[in-house]
Amino acid sequence: MDASLTERQQREKEFHRQRAQDHKHRAAQAVALDVVSSPDRRWWNAYWSTYDMLRKLDLAGKKVLVSGCGFGEDAIRVASLGAEVYGFDISPDSVEICRERAQRFDCRNVHFDVMPSEKMTYEDNFFDVVLCIDILHHVDIPKTLSEFQRVLKPGGRIVGDELYTHGLIERNFRRNALVEKVLYPLMAKYIYGSETPYITEDEHKIDDKEFALVQQLVTLQEVKYFNVFVGRIVPDRSISISKIDRALLSCLGSTGRFLCGRIVFDGTVN
Repeated sequence: MDASLTERQQREKEFHRQRAQDHKHRAAQAVALDVVSSPDRRWWNAYWSTYDMLRKLDLAGKKVLVSGCGFGEDAIRVASLGAEVYGFDISPDSVEICRERAQRFDCRNVHFDVMPSEKMTYEDNFFDVVLCIDILHHVDIPKTLSEFQRVLKPGGRIVGDELYTHGLIERNFRRNALVEKVLYPLMAKYIYGSETPYITEDEHKIDDKEFALVQQLVTLQEVKYFNVFVGRIVPDRSISISKIDRALLSCLGSTGRFLCGRIVFDGTVN
């Protein structure tokens, strides 16, 4: 037990210890770079849209922080854009895989560290860009955003891709007893492709109030909404539904925030 971690952080660390054990093979797998380099862009896909935003920033020579770096895919992908990349994760077991992977495939401009997002050891005003993909719903959001602000240079950027739900949808639909106890258990395996989906005990989709904290920190340059149906009724491997989903939310403009299940954004720190 690490006395420097909160109980929630300790649970996250232990969960990812086992996950790293189950994914040791990742260290020997090269990271696909199509999302970075392919000229054929998947406009309907939130992850690809995140990289569309990153590619616009001209990251060559910039210092980029990849928060919650997992097994290192995003750190290595961002490094391929010419950035000096620092990735961290609360899981030392995951970071061990990252380091082995980067060494095996000669990724020299990537550095990995072990730490919680709420208390980073990086210097003030160190980074040009912070990338957060599916991390905010695992952490203490106000403390993490405060750390992002501290380590970013004035005018730095935060690019994010996060699970999201508006409070109205969460209260009036998702937490409805019928959905919670009957429909969700029936749909989970179909949507996630497994009876044991990658969901930790403490995680939750960020809601509109929590995203408002992000908006207090940054001036949004771009925001896109995804997943009315995907991830709720159908799995994200359904390309045709994903295209309909994204087209619908694009037509709805800013009102898409009431219906979406994922939000992608780029903002400049105030």
